[in-house]
Amino acid sequence: MGATMPTIKNLADEEIEWEEHALHWAHELSKSRRDRKRRERNPNPLILCGHGASLRIDGGSLLVRNGFTHHPQSQEIWRFFRGSLDLPTRIIIVDGSGTLSFDVLSWLGEQNVSLIRIDWRGKVAMAMAGYGFAADKEKVAWQIATRANEAKRVAFSTELMRQKIAAGIATIEQALPASKRRDLVVLKLRGDLQQLVTTPRDVKVLRGIEARAGAAYFSAWHGTPLRWGASRHSIPDEWREIGPRSALRVGKIAKNERATHPLNALLNYGYAVLQSRLQIDAVAQGYDPTLGIMHHSYQGSPAYIFDLMEPERAEIDRCVLALALTERLSRADFILTPDGTCRVAPSLARFLVQRIASLLDTVDTAGRIQRNGDGYPITSVRGAA
Repeated sequence: MGATMPTIKNLADEEIEWEEHALHWAHELSKSRRDRKRRERNPNPLILCGHGASLRIDGGSLLVRNGFTHHPQSQEIWRFFRGSLDLPTRIIIVDGSGTLSFDVLSWLGEQNVSLIRIDWRGKVAMAMAGYGFAADKEKVAWQIATRANEAKRVAFSTELMRQKIAAGIATIEQALPASKRRDLVVLKLRGDLQQLVTTPRDVKVLRGIEARAGAAYFSAWHGTPLRWGASRHSIPDEWREIGPRSALRVGKIAKNERATHPLNALLNYGYAVLQSRLQIDAVAQGYDPTLGIMHHSYQGSPAYIFDLMEPERAEIDRCVLALALTERLSRADFILTPDGTCRVAPSLARFLVQRIASLLDTVDTAGRIQRNGDGYPITSVRGAA
């Protein structure tokens, strides 16, 4: 027999479930925004999603319309004036579609408002800051010299890995339920951390330690059940618990892009918010984001930002795990494309981006990027073991 065609009732039920969860995440979003201090500029980013979003200049002010994510829905509209304390320092556009003009870009630059675009894969499509990129010659020279000197490159990269593994141990112990597997992984990671007391002879050896530690770290997650609420639609069996970090696809090389599992799709969004924040901060301080020390730049990729992200990833993991293990997720929170890619529904994506942004706002740039022995930045780890 052929496949059962969807009925009008089934389609109506699906729209109702989608609307219910869109409203749920909108309510949670309102609760997650930071309170504002007196005379403080709005600390909360303005997060747009859905279809039909627009930014335009109207009578010298910025008129912003949010996109539509479900039906029925009233469109959210904001108007910002130059110099207003209500003006956010960042506007983050998550997936969706819409329009803006060159006049808007000029207005945002004038008001020092960063504009960030995260695509449906959870990748940073653009991160633009009002101050542009004014390289600091000394800092860029340090990046080039450190990259060229193998001993300094290994020392810098080793410190990144020490912090990354320590933060990973903290995340496992704080975010995952107690189990024999969890304890064994923590024991192994502490052994890897001990190996890094002595700096490896080269980056290749360091990458081997990183790969083993990364595999062990994510293996501690495997089999942890996720909370799924009642839904009118079934979900794939592999979604009921946490599986591998890489997408389950046929191919020789495992990749994390185009996630096939909801948790991995959420992680991709979290990492994109982290990348955009560090990229804007690094550019503001005069570093070249493409001059990586541990990472290689490929086709202009922000390799130095990937360096700085390493110690911070576990904190994003902790935030995503807290969401996935405490909230009751719904099939309506995710979209399964014809090729098996799992996309985060706009309302949940918007909520997650706000939660990650609020987390990163708890420590300002000066606290986030500390100085190493050479006087240049290496990211700090909060809550590390």
